[in-house]
Amino acid sequence: MYTNRYIFTYAAVLVIVAAALLSLAAMLLKPFQERNLTIEKIRGILSSAQVTQADASNAIPLFNKYIVKELILNPKGNILDTYTKSPKENAPAFKLDLKKEYYKKSHNKPYSLPLYIAQKDGKTIYIIPMRGTGLWGPIWGNIALTSNFKTVVGVFFGDESETPGLGGEIKTPKFENQFIGKTIFNDQGHFTSIKVVKGGIIKLPANQRIHGVDALSGATLTSNGVNAMLRDALKSYLPYIESHR
Repeated sequence: MYTNRYIFTYAAVLVIVAAALLSLAAMLLKPFQERNLTIEKIRGILSSAQVTQADASNAIPLFNKYIVKELILNPKGNILDTYTKSPKENAPAFKLDLKKEYYKKSHNKPYSLPLYIAQKDGKTIYIIPMRGTGLWGPIWGNIALTSNFKTVVGVFFGDESETPGLGGEIKTPKFENQFIGKTIFNDQGHFTSIKVVKGGIIKLPANQRIHGVDALSGATLTSNGVNAMLRDALKSYLPYIESHR
């Protein structure tokens, strides 16, 4: 019969060995996890610029092909850093944690913003990352604008825990494609953002429908979250946009 001391010693050794194996597995898997996160982020950036053929095998080469410059901006729209070398996924702008930067912003602390500049079919596209809050948790995305910063080339949205079939529909082509061709400035040059309209843009005056998209049916709070995310993100970049229009 085993003594209590033997049993406790045996159990402790098993726990230590299991912990060591788990730590080793986590260490070995970390580079793969980080690569997957990088690819997911790249695909979101490229998708907003209508580079839709990116997958796990070609996302990084396509990113280095289409993204020609990455900037870090301060709240006044001044450029703090410019990166044009490859690999572009190593750029300081790409490494910025938007969640942390928005936290700084919410606490009135100095913060930085990433901006991606792409060249596609001979046209310059500016890609703005976004982050906000949906019904159940964080939502995020990218909005790509034409070289005059007025017209939307495309968008990409993602979420952590929105309800499938309702708020989770923000990341479907049916919702995202509505944004293509919409404008964030009116004919007088005033900032309008893109409004996500409950009940549909049919409720807006005809001359304002170019600045709106239909909200998701049955997902009012998620739609409101997208609305706020778009407005807040674009307003954060207005100092830079106004100085480069």
